[in-house]
Amino acid sequence: MKVIATARTAQGSGASRRLRRAAKVPGIIYGGSTQPTAIELDHNPLYHSLRVEAFHSSLLEMELDGKNEQVLLRDVQWHAYKPQVLHIDFQRVEADTRIHMKVPLHFTHQDISPAVKVSGAIVSHVLTEIDITCLAAQLPKYIEVDLSGLTAGHPLHLSSVKLPEGVKPVVHGRDTDPVLVVATVKGGGEAEEPAAAAAKAAPAAKAAPAAKPAGKK
Repeated sequence: MKVIATARTAQGSGASRRLRRAAKVPGIIYGGSTQPTAIELDHNPLYHSLRVEAFHSSLLEMELDGKNEQVLLRDVQWHAYKPQVLHIDFQRVEADTRIHMKVPLHFTHQDISPAVKVSGAIVSHVLTEIDITCLAAQLPKYIEVDLSGLTAGHPLHLSSVKLPEGVKPVVHGRDTDPVLVVATVKGGGEAEEPAAAAAKAAPAAKAAPAAKPAGKK
């Protein structure tokens, strides 16, 4: 994905307000062997790019005053209630730069897994993204998790997620913490609460609050 930016010389809150009134977004690009550079970007193209998942977890090609370089999106500041980008940060990277990023998980084949197709279980996703570390050249846009072999009563743990070559998880708790849990259906047709299933799968892990069953207040 490509980002087009222009270096800016005027800085400060007043200059930033003038840029926003002109449908521009102030920003900064830092990292590498050069000094941080203040930049400006057109708001609307940037706004639509930010709605694309890959824009947040991929190497981006930035054209800055006619010169191309690779960058990563690092921070976005939004208006409190308007759909307006107030400021944006990018980091320069080289192919051999080791980076730390959050990458989304894409779950596939859940509908054909024995847990769902045979047992009629309910699958609850505990995580939708994970922290990873890798070289910039090895950064995946997402990590695919194949659930075709998922069975009832057996949660999927972080240690079981297959990662691309060179990609390692950044574990904040334990690699046995669940990525998803399988809530089995009880005899009366009521599914076991996902939080309860998570607690059984990893007693030491902090489970999400259980949702109230339908009809209860």
